[in-house]
Amino acid sequence: MDYTAATSSRKPLEGVRVLDLSRVLAGPYCTALMADLGAEVIKVESASGDDYRHVGPFKDGESLLFQSVNRGKKSIVLDLKSTEGAQIARDLAGSCDVLVENFRPGVMDRLGLGAGALCANFPELIYVSVSGFGQTGPNTALPAYDIIIQAMSGLMDVTGEKDGAPMMVGDAFADVAGGMFAALGVMTALFDRTRTGKGRHVDLALYDALVSMMPVVACRALMAGQAPTRTGARHALSAPFGTYPAKDGHFTVAVLNDRLFQSFVSVMGQPELGQDPRFESDSLRCDNEPALAKAISRWACGLTVEEVVNQLRQAGIPVAPLSTVRQAWGSSQAVARGLSSEVDHPTLGALQIPEQPIHFSDVPRGGRRPAPMLGADTDSILNELARKDTQ
Repeated sequence: MDYTAATSSRKPLEGVRVLDLSRVLAGPYCTALMADLGAEVIKVESASGDDYRHVGPFKDGESLLFQSVNRGKKSIVLDLKSTEGAQIARDLAGSCDVLVENFRPGVMDRLGLGAGALCANFPELIYVSVSGFGQTGPNTALPAYDIIIQAMSGLMDVTGEKDGAPMMVGDAFADVAGGMFAALGVMTALFDRTRTGKGRHVDLALYDALVSMMPVVACRALMAGQAPTRTGARHALSAPFGTYPAKDGHFTVAVLNDRLFQSFVSVMGQPELGQDPRFESDSLRCDNEPALAKAISRWACGLTVEEVVNQLRQAGIPVAPLSTVRQAWGSSQAVARGLSSEVDHPTLGALQIPEQPIHFSDVPRGGRRPAPMLGADTDSILNELARKDTQ
């Protein structure tokens, strides 16, 4: 199927209006996904703007990070601590289907914009609270950044070399996981509203989201009574299932069953390994992975990564070279799948920005707007509210 072709200009969330009271990453990522799918997202900012407007990389004074996660939104500047600003936010909430906020629990209540008050006044409103540890529990008042959640979730403890220190993963996965699950919460609540006519409060914790994103270690810890820890670039439960060196780089291979293992050692020219009692099953291969890794490295060190990949792919074995981030985004696969598209920014010109990854039949990709300039839509939104007040 050609995903670049479009037979319709309508997007699934057209007509859905979102009030975005979030900043930095988790909440804005959630609402960016909705904007990609056609929702009208009104981003409320202070006079100084979202913190991400001041975080690089920069181009001509504009944060490209802000551009990435606030694409397709509108911007209105409000002082939520003022009586007037809070009242405008309440009025806006009454005109929206969804409200997303990621303040620390209790802050929105103090501003008079809490879920209890707004959901009582606007029973169809879907009110989404994104926070580090949720609205309940002993840690609810703790400040949380992505690295804090990675540390407390166990993710860092299972990331890194076996005998090395715990490591942070290479991107803000806690924030992204929170944003994705928040978007799932929105979609579920929107769907249920079509049956009940009522909105609801959605409580999403980054901690909950990241812990839930690790089902393999959860199974081992909750059900098997194990204590998962770091295994480096090797799978904890299967072998050979990891990254190994070749003459000019590294490759990753995934051999999950006995049939693939027999094919793998045949390609290596060492079929006798398939009869070695140390490697008779996946669990035994995992227990004896260091010996297996030595055999793989001896074979691959005389070949280029390309040669290794070609030989193993011809045998039907899952294998890949290691790509850099730039190679991944520039790959023919990424282009074919439309993982990014161009927007026209009023001062930066053409920008290539990410798209949400789900493909819907008959729904075009692209055709989006850039992130807004600070307060760009304040006047038009306030004028719209004023017209409604006079009707």
